[in-house]
Amino acid sequence: MRTPTHDSEFSRTADRLADDTNPYDPEVGSLPQNDLSLSDLENVNKTGTTTIGISTADGVVIATDMRASLGGRFVSNKNVQKVEQIHPNAALTLVGSVGGAQSFISTLRAEVNLYEARRGEQMSMEALSTLAGNFARGGPFFAIHPILGGIDEEGSHVYSIDPAGGVMEDDYTVTGSGMQLAYGHLEQEYEDDLSNDEATTIAAQGIKSAAERDTGSGNGVFLCEITEEGVDIHGHNEFEEVI
Repeated sequence: MRTPTHDSEFSRTADRLADDTNPYDPEVGSLPQNDLSLSDLENVNKTGTTTIGISTADGVVIATDMRASLGGRFVSNKNVQKVEQIHPNAALTLVGSVGGAQSFISTLRAEVNLYEARRGEQMSMEALSTLAGNFARGGPFFAIHPILGGIDEEGSHVYSIDPAGGVMEDDYTVTGSGMQLAYGHLEQEYEDDLSNDEATTIAAQGIKSAAERDTGSGNGVFLCEITEEGVDIHGHNEFEEVI
């Protein structure tokens, strides 16, 4: 029969283990926290944005516009790179709060590098997308809705990651304030056997369609091409350069 002393020690041990165990904590430490409320987000830089990810026969193509706004009313920057490399063969877009998206990217990049250093191999796209979903659900990144695109031994992959941490893979996806406009174009133009060059033109046209009517999107396009050789990101202020 357990004595009262043993009961209290058992209870303290169980409480300590419960406090120390969090399936969403990164390997490098705990996630940063902040005290911003949802109303505070009206006064921070947001990407607004339109981002497109397309899986191709050659790899993956990601396209984003280049505009950031303050509170959704004022264009605060006209040359924002909204897609960043986070893995030797993968990239992630910035959607939502600029600060939250930048923190999300830097945290994922650190985890990818640590994984490779510890295990001597690259993280798979399934593992990377799961990690991104866990961070979005458990971290202080606010209303981000990025696209993750990359290739591994199983082929090319495109995922959308919603603010609640949901991860959905598809042949192509669009997120951001101009998504309805861009989706209409992609529904008409997408084919299963697109090359990267063909997908680049289609993605740029989708961003241009959104920029025509969506006030949160505009000022040009950043294009990211992902192949087995790596990640290539380049920006264009004029859509005619790539269409």
